[in-house]
Formats: sequence, structure tokens, C-alpha cells
Amino acid sequence: MVRRLLLAVVLAASVVPLLYLGILTLTPQSEVLSGSVLPGRLTTDNWPAFWQRMPILSYGVNSVVAAIAGAVLSLAIATPVAYAIVRYRTGGEFLPTFVLSAFVAPPVVAVIPMFFLLRYAGLLNSSLGLALIYGLVNVSVATWLLHGFVERIPHEIEEAAQIDGAGVLRTIWHVVLPLLAPGLVATGTILLILNYNEFLFALTVTQRAESQTLPVAISLFQGDRGVQFGQMAAASVTAMVPVYLAATLLQKWLVGGLTSGGVK
Repeated sequence: MVRRLLLAVVLAASVVPLLYLGILTLTPQSEVLSGSVLPGRLTTDNWPAFWQRMPILSYGVNSVVAAIAGAVLSLAIATPVAYAIVRYRTGGEFLPTFVLSAFVAPPVVAVIPMFFLLRYAGLLNSSLGLALIYGLVNVSVATWLLHGFVERIPHEIEEAAQIDGAGVLRTIWHVVLPLLAPGLVATGTILLILNYNEFLFALTVTQRAESQTLPVAISLFQGDRGVQFGQMAAASVTAMVPVYLAATLLQKWLVGGLTSGGVK
């Protein structure tokens, strides 16, 4: 009974905000400003109005490009770092703690240095510059997540490959990475969601409308007479669709990788 009650509370906490957001997309502006929780009447005017006012496809492309490129860069850096920490004890006890501390620190402390570095490199107002920030900032969380996946790989498999004549690089490429694939997918999924939803860096380094991402565009979604809450809710629902689709597809791939077995 207690377990069902807890599950019901968790489910309600997860679903109710999404349901209310959906209702808000069908709520007239006058009903929102009146302060009523549930609207007295519904309308579909918010959806075509937001599509006409906001080039969401352009913002969506910027978000997806920066998120994917940043996740790939983070994985490319974090994978050898996590492997070196686990297999060779690189950095002893200090390096893992130091890597994780970089993620625990508030991101606002890196905004100004990142801004000036991108300005000197000529990468302001570009998806490439934003992807570079995402890739570097999330190396710590990617390393922390991959650390556990690398530890689960039996060291005996690598030793067997080395006995057969495989060098370190060949062992990593042909043995470790295939076994690490589920961990890379899981970590990459988390990085994609973090990058896609990131707001602070995107607001700071993308000051032109053509380079802004969806979170920034939605936050600046205002009409002639104030914030259009219904249109903003419609834009938010549309922006969530790619995240849910990607999470669903990658989850299926991840489950298939975990159940297929790593040792043959």
C-alpha cells in the first residue's frame, strides 16, 4: 500500500505539470491573466500564433546541433580519461574528485571566462562556439558516469586480448569500446538532454536571434502587450518533443545493448 502510494505521488509529480502545460496551450490569454487554474473556455489560437511569430525550426536546429556536437566532444575527451583513471589509477584519489568538483561548481563562475575566450576565437553567436562550451563543461559529468561503466568491464577480457597480441590502442578500440557502448549511449543521452535544455551559456554567448537556441528563444517570447503565456506553453511543448523522441529511441537501443550480453 505504501509503495503504491509513493508511486502515485511520484507519477502525479511527473505528469501533472505536463498536463497543465498542455492545458495552458489551449488557454486564452485573458483566462491566464485572470488567475484561474482551469480555463472557462479553450482555444487553439495559441498554436498558429506561436508558429507565425517564432521561427522554431531555426532555433531547434541550433539547439540540436549544439547539443549533439557538445555531447560527442565530451564523450571523446571523457572516455580515455575515465579509462585511464580506472585501469591505470591516473591521478590517484585526487583526479576523480577534482573532475567531479568541476561539475559541482556553479556554472555561472565560468560564464565570463568562456565568453571572452569565445570572443577572442571569433566563435560568439555560433553553434560551434556553444558546442565547444558544452563539450568542455560536461567533461566532468561524462567522466564521472563513464567511470562506473569502465569498472564493470572485466579486466580479464583485456588481458586475453593482449595475450593474443593486441596492443593497448587495439584493445581499447576492438574490445573496450564495444563493451562500453551501452555506457556511451546512456552517458550521451544524459549529455544531450543537459545540452539541449541548457540556458545560461546559450543566453550569454548567442546574442543574435539567428544563433539562439530554443530555451533562450522561449524565455524571450513576448508579445506587444507582455508575455504570451499560451503561446509560450505551445512553444515549450513543441520543444520537448525532440527530447522525448530521442530518449525513447536511445532507451530502446540501450536496453538491447544491455540484454545482448557483453561477454561471448
